[in-house]
Amino acid sequence: MIRLDNREPVPDALRGAILALGNFDGFHLGHQAVVGEAIRWARTTGRKAIVATFDPHPVRHFQPDAEPFRLTTLDQRQELFAKAGADAMLVFHFDGAMAGMPATEWIEKILSAQLGVAGVVTGDDFTFGKARSGNPGVLRDVGGEFGIESRAVGAVLDQGEPVSSSRIRDALTSGDCETAARLLTRPFAIRGHVQHGDKRGRVIGFPTANLDMANYLRPRYGIYAVTGHLPGGRVVMGAANMGIRPTFDPPKELLEPHFFDFSGDLYDQEIEVAFHHYLRGEAKFDSIDALKAQMALDCDRARELLANLV
Repeated sequence: MIRLDNREPVPDALRGAILALGNFDGFHLGHQAVVGEAIRWARTTGRKAIVATFDPHPVRHFQPDAEPFRLTTLDQRQELFAKAGADAMLVFHFDGAMAGMPATEWIEKILSAQLGVAGVVTGDDFTFGKARSGNPGVLRDVGGEFGIESRAVGAVLDQGEPVSSSRIRDALTSGDCETAARLLTRPFAIRGHVQHGDKRGRVIGFPTANLDMANYLRPRYGIYAVTGHLPGGRVVMGAANMGIRPTFDPPKELLEPHFFDFSGDLYDQEIEVAFHHYLRGEAKFDSIDALKAQMALDCDRARELLANLV
């Protein structure tokens, strides 16, 4: 799949495409419906399908001090869009100029002149342009003047409520991995490079692959049953601590998965850790022996829960 940058010219072969326009962070069921409609439209008209996303997220521009909230990285989104059948991902680099652009100008200068799209698909609650002045109605009316057709896709419901990134974030911050996975259609997963740490896990018999959480949403601190997707395609089971390791000083926030039956060197390699089940909250133990005993129990429980996955 091709990755496009809004600051660069669009290849001639991708002009006249159908564009799915949104943030699509997480690429949940609702996002999949919008992108799926764009891809179907493109295929029936012999056009290319492009999925747009924003980086940084507009929230980060308007609230630079907001807590980390991302559900996916650009690389993860690109892979998900490709798997869905899109031909390209377009990254809009959201800045002050884009934030201050009126919706009508957005349509004329970006969608028409720069991208040359033939059609645009959004969610029916999507807004864009200065002060959120653009919506599907504006896109339909103004876009039509430039030969751009548009379609709006309604919300996808789950248990009577719209699927949204907010619902997924709420589920993760409460430790409800199962609900998050249902809405995402896959487990929430953190991708990053394995860091060198203080080797405490190795010393006590539970070596871990330490990952910085970067811009990801912080799930509820605690112990999780996880799977690890390693270089070369290998998938392993494990138990992970997400939090600040209260038994050790100084506190340091990390995702620390311990993979069962694995003894290789993962330092500086990129891995992905998927959260399947929340086991318990973080706790401070009076002794290393007490910690080791609990970790053994956690690993046994994680093995039970993950037995049918790998």
